[in-house]
Amino acid sequence: MLLFRSEEHIDHWCSDWQMPRGATLSLETAWRLAKAWYGPDRREPSWRRRTLEDAEALFAELGLVSPFWSLR
Repeated sequence: MLLFRSEEHIDHWCSDWQMPRGATLSLETAWRLAKAWYGPDRREPSWRRRTLEDAEALFAELGLVSPFWSLR
């Protein structure tokens, strides 16, 4: 994950490094994703790994619906 100060900064970085622009999300959305993804306590006996469908549903709930977020 890379942090940028603006959309222009992203474009400049991509140009300098000759990299295609990937998905971007706000710090707020990144925080919401991190809390949801890492929130469950994996030490709990009831914890189960997310299924593909669970992960995609979480992404959709957070508005992460571009092809970048497709796991299939």
